[in-house]
Amino acid sequence: MRKTFKYRLYPTRQQTEALLVQRSEACRLYNAALQERIEAYRTHHKSINYYDPAAQLTEIRKAGDLGLPNGHCAQDVLRRLEKAFKAFFQRIQRGQKPGFPRFKSSRRYDSITFPSHGDGNKLLSSGHLFVQGVGNIKVKLHRPLHGKIKTVSVKRECEHWYVCFSVETSVQPLPETKAAVGIDLGLSSFATLSDDAEIENPRLYRQAQKKLRRAQRRVARRKKGSKRRRKAVVLLRKIHQHIFNQRNDHHHKLARKLVQQFGKIFVEDLNIQGLSRGMLSKAVHDASWASFIAKLAYKAEEAGRQLVKVDPRGTSQRCPCGARVPKKLSDREHVCTACGLIGKRDHVSAMEILRLGLSLQDVTKPDVRVCVS
Repeated sequence: MRKTFKYRLYPTRQQTEALLVQRSEACRLYNAALQERIEAYRTHHKSINYYDPAAQLTEIRKAGDLGLPNGHCAQDVLRRLEKAFKAFFQRIQRGQKPGFPRFKSSRRYDSITFPSHGDGNKLLSSGHLFVQGVGNIKVKLHRPLHGKIKTVSVKRECEHWYVCFSVETSVQPLPETKAAVGIDLGLSSFATLSDDAEIENPRLYRQAQKKLRRAQRRVARRKKGSKRRRKAVVLLRKIHQHIFNQRNDHHHKLARKLVQQFGKIFVEDLNIQGLSRGMLSKAVHDASWASFIAKLAYKAEEAGRQLVKVDPRGTSQRCPCGARVPKKLSDREHVCTACGLIGKRDHVSAMEILRLGLSLQDVTKPDVRVCVS
């Protein structure tokens, strides 16, 4: 399976300038290739793919018209443009808003990728990363890197530099457990488990709104295009980045805890994109359920656990005994007249998700330990 390791880089001033030059050259190549595609279709009605500009790279580099020292890194820039056009045509076929690929500013083109480790880059045993044309950059290896490195990306986020290693690693299964759990995602509490455990919703964006408001006002007062406005934008980006890091940390720790504790995990297959367009859109985006489920999925795969998505229709309007119990959104208590079950709405929904998940299994072992109260 594929896994990504991200580490902080500490380049010197000269190395930072060299990285910025390579970033600008990659952006210039991207924009030139995009311009070539537009002009070819406008004048000759001819569609250009990745291979046409890639065949010209050798001559361009020999003529000294491109400042990227690594040829495969330049090819990756053209592949990035090819992916943008493929996504554009796919959106047209699906009837979505197309969004034609746009020219990029060098300030927004913040990453360069090396398709293979050892070609123009190398992680050294001394705790440094060698980048062709830049030199040896200090890396903070805060956790061990294991697996075969496939691609290496150097990127800038909020005036800091990072390196991302995409590695091919084998599954590392945890000790087998027969415990199963259903998870009901919500807003009052981030998640409620079928064993009646509640995970508090941190509401990180709401807590940082006062700081964001002040930072946004500072940006609005600055003159557009000025250096002071650019500095104010950097401060605003740092606040958003801090919120993102806090949310990421919360999701990773919770997902790891669930994967270590349970062998089978059942969640609702929610239409999160639809929910994010409703009246609770801010709260839904703040909770970021899709990001959490994605982390839970790959951690479960890595640990040899099973993650199953169940149909969310009726999970809050039905009792685990099978009886229908209609409730409004304001009704937070479940009362079943058929079996006499009384409990919190979210807890009963998690129990129903667990029941649905187990019913989807080909063979349900009689000794499966179900986590319900």
